[in-house]
Amino acid sequence: MIGHLQGTAISITPQRVIVDVQGVGYEVHVPLSTYYEIEKAGAAGQVRLHIHTHLREDGIALYGFWSARERELFLKLIAVSGIGPRLAQVVLSGMAARDLVAAITGGDVARLTTIPGVGKKTAERMVVELRDGLRDFATDLPSRGAQPPAEDDLVAALINLGYKAAMAERAVAQVRQDQPDAAFHELLRSSLKRLSRV
Repeated sequence: MIGHLQGTAISITPQRVIVDVQGVGYEVHVPLSTYYEIEKAGAAGQVRLHIHTHLREDGIALYGFWSARERELFLKLIAVSGIGPRLAQVVLSGMAARDLVAAITGGDVARLTTIPGVGKKTAERMVVELRDGLRDFATDLPSRGAQPPAEDDLVAALINLGYKAAMAERAVAQVRQDQPDAAFHELLRSSLKRLSRV
């Protein structure tokens, strides 16, 4: 099992990154929080990811996280019945980790259902199965930087979360106009809120 990778990010998208480790390229699925941290490292930057190796019938999938705490949160999510690794990645992309923990421990089902792919029953299971185990979990979760991202990054992130391109572009344009200097996670959260009301 692979638990950690350190190398050069040679290809980066909002959903996956290829990490070159001494000539071997590992394809790693990442949530948006990790993608944003890798982007801040710059082109061909050195990255260090905490890895979950997921064994499937058709092969192996690697899921990478900027912090060990975020990896732990991912592992807790996939332990919930009905949540697989792909949905857990979407959940971590759809809401900042601190906000996700707050929503689960606070029993805020309505807020959890604003995440694409999370229905009411799944949100309720998350609350029931994770609430007690996450009460002291918010410490050491990553906070994202304040560098304003390009609109293309935000639109790509929303499309990867399942929204149509035209809707994503419209939401990002409106949110950027209201919050011109906001950080990536703030703009993403505002865009998701706007799209959830459509």
